[in-house]
Amino acid sequence: MSIKFLAEDDRPREKFLLKGINSLSDAELLAIIIGSGNKDETAVELSQSILASAGNNWHQLSLLSIRDIMKFKGIGKVKAISIATALEIGRRRARQEISDLKIISNSNDAYLIFKNQMSDLRTEEFWAVFLNQRNKIIHITKLTEGGITQSIVDVRILFKTALDHFSTGIIVAHNHPSGNLKPSKEDIDITHKIKEAGKVLNIQLLDHLIITQDSYFSFSDDGLL
Repeated sequence: MSIKFLAEDDRPREKFLLKGINSLSDAELLAIIIGSGNKDETAVELSQSILASAGNNWHQLSLLSIRDIMKFKGIGKVKAISIATALEIGRRRARQEISDLKIISNSNDAYLIFKNQMSDLRTEEFWAVFLNQRNKIIHITKLTEGGITQSIVDVRILFKTALDHFSTGIIVAHNHPSGNLKPSKEDIDITHKIKEAGKVLNIQLLDHLIITQDSYFSFSDDGLL
């Protein structure tokens, strides 16, 4: 049964037009993206199944691969890509909202910058925020991406980027896909290297954050800088 045979109130597109987007459930929003269901489920019912598999959590759904999404009956490559694209649009919108924060005053401010970039990644990435003397954000960039357990940053590239943007302060961050917030020996070593290199160039390492799905560890707050 396709959406067109449902009662008008149950048609996501028509409901959108009649009552507004806020009237739609998560499953109805996803149903609009996939367009149609399968021979046993309407698009809304299929969407409910997909969301239920991810604990009805958009973040958990965003962690599924295209192959994972295609395991659902009626979801081919095109629909799976459409779902992944919609989730990425939402992620990028969140990043742009956070980027309105112009000055970083503490570790939580920095965390808000990084979490939308890194909290739901399956592999480690190393990012940096470059600041001026008033701790105003000049530039944000990803420097490296690695495997499941580590991402190594080239200190020379980090400081070349800082010099290119006339930065006087740096906050770096990397994620732990495992969810473990405890810094490893490698994390501590690279933090020390960055700090010491910054002293030579008069560019201060203000903090190093470890990001997980729902929390962070701050080297500065923990007295490790």
